Amino acid sequence: MNFLIQPKKYQNPQWDEGTRAIFDKTIAFFEARGKQRVLDGYTRKEWDQEFVDFIGRERIFAKLLPPSEYGGGDPDCRWDTARNSEYAELLSFYSHSQWYCYQVTILGLGPIWMSKNEKAKQRAAKLLREGAIFAFGLSEKKHGADIYSTETSLTPRGDGQWVANGEKYYIGNGNKAKMVSTLGKMKDGTDDFCFFVSDFTHKAFELKKNCVSHQEYVANFALHDYPISADDLLERGTEAWDASLNTVNIGKFNIGPASIGTAEHCFYEAITHSSNRVLYGKRVTDMSHVRKNFMDAWLRLVAMRTYQRRATDYFRDANEKDRRYLLYNPTSKMKVTLQGEEVVNLLWEVIAAKGYEKDTYFHMAAWDIRGPSKLEGTVHVNVQLIRKFMKNYFFNPVQYAPVAPQFARRDDMFVFNQGPAKGLGAVRFHDYRPIFEAYARLPNVTAFIKQTATLRRLLEEVGPDEKQDADPCFALPLGEMFSIVVYGQLILEQAQIDDWEQAVVNQIFDFMVRDFARFALQIYDVPSTKAEQRTLCQEIMLVRPVPDAAEYDKVWREYVVVLNGEYAMNE
Repeated sequence: MNFLIQPKKYQNPQWDEGTRAIFDKTIAFFEARGKQRVLDGYTRKEWDQEFVDFIGRERIFAKLLPPSEYGGGDPDCRWDTARNSEYAELLSFYSHSQWYCYQVTILGLGPIWMSKNEKAKQRAAKLLREGAIFAFGLSEKKHGADIYSTETSLTPRGDGQWVANGEKYYIGNGNKAKMVSTLGKMKDGTDDFCFFVSDFTHKAFELKKNCVSHQEYVANFALHDYPISADDLLERGTEAWDASLNTVNIGKFNIGPASIGTAEHCFYEAITHSSNRVLYGKRVTDMSHVRKNFMDAWLRLVAMRTYQRRATDYFRDANEKDRRYLLYNPTSKMKVTLQGEEVVNLLWEVIAAKGYEKDTYFHMAAWDIRGPSKLEGTVHVNVQLIRKFMKNYFFNPVQYAPVAPQFARRDDMFVFNQGPAKGLGAVRFHDYRPIFEAYARLPNVTAFIKQTATLRRLLEEVGPDEKQDADPCFALPLGEMFSIVVYGQLILEQAQIDDWEQAVVNQIFDFMVRDFARFALQIYDVPSTKAEQRTLCQEIMLVRPVPDAAEYDKVWREYVVVLNGEYAMNE
């Protein structure tokens, strides 16, 4: 089974011919460019116009990013969350900068496809076919992503048109986007939120600077009496507010794959380097602490990729009566991205100074891997978001029809019709316990079940009081423990679908049990934690993984060390 992506042997049997062509052309583009040119562009912080020209020439974004209705008759055009997610992983495997161009184009298109403005939609579709990229003008320098405080304004001009004024900050692709979906407020006595589109080429659009010292262009721009017609106005009022949050629901789901792709490439580079290095008369990968780091890194990578795959099914299958994705998406955003950082940290401890060398992918990725967890809401924001679902997740399950793997060639139109961005406390989930019980024969899953049951007792018997709920030192590790349960549930669901070997599942839950205990220790150490809560945290901490040396060695031999030399990017 191919647990990790390997571009030179890329295959996904679920993809149709048109989708395979998109991936094959992208792989060919980067491999023909070669690693050195990728690194040179990164080092020189050059905007990658060659990539933008490539995706325009091959109509890559024009196939991936409009609903089929706006595809101009192209049979390969559809908004397919499964392939969009995997394409994000592939781009980041080669370079975070090119993934970022793709990511912010997705964000920029969100409010357009959600709007009722047909002319704007047709314009976006035409621009995609012409090779355009897009941007999402939400943040402002003073307020960051605090959109309540948005100062950008749209003032009526008296002839059915408006003028826009304001400044946006940290706007990816703002230097090249022909349509920037821009959030503002109506200055017509209502103070309604609104979304409108602006164009970087317009004389009233001032491109002030790139906010970052990087290959991407993350713009600070200003609008000075920028004229806005009805054709440019996407939404106003509650629809604009909902569009901002629902677009982020879409965008944050593509953050996890960025971490996965980056960490995968690092893994190939690190295992090949270490497997062919002898220190103190011993092959590096024969050293027990090195082997442990690689095992942990590989298992965490497999878990990341597996969670993302299964979460995709729930996003594609969502509807107004089934919004479980509102938990699974932010869990991907905060959990997968942090796990990506952990993977690279584990690998870096092994390869040490090699990770600084300028001819390695690793030296670029070691910086870039820190970024995804800080985009589309910090980890803290997303942990606090998912905590809203804890009560219903643990104590109010409902019966849903099983969600099968979602690879159908269709548009996922519900993502553009998610409805009001509220009512999170009413979202219900299927019972998490049966899938764990199905794997209770595995010792580390059994250990994890014990920890989960204790967490449930903590919430039910001595849950956080109002003060603890408001204290991030208590609330964040509690949310982290909750996220591990959700993470484990979807990993097991996908493992069952793919009929994994039990040894891999059991070894994954080895690190899951350790992580669970680590967050329990954090709660234990908070000064405001009550005695009864500390007792239950101790119970969680005292549950340890069950070692199995033979199984550990089997996974190492059959899945991990064999990746020595498996992939190297063309020079």
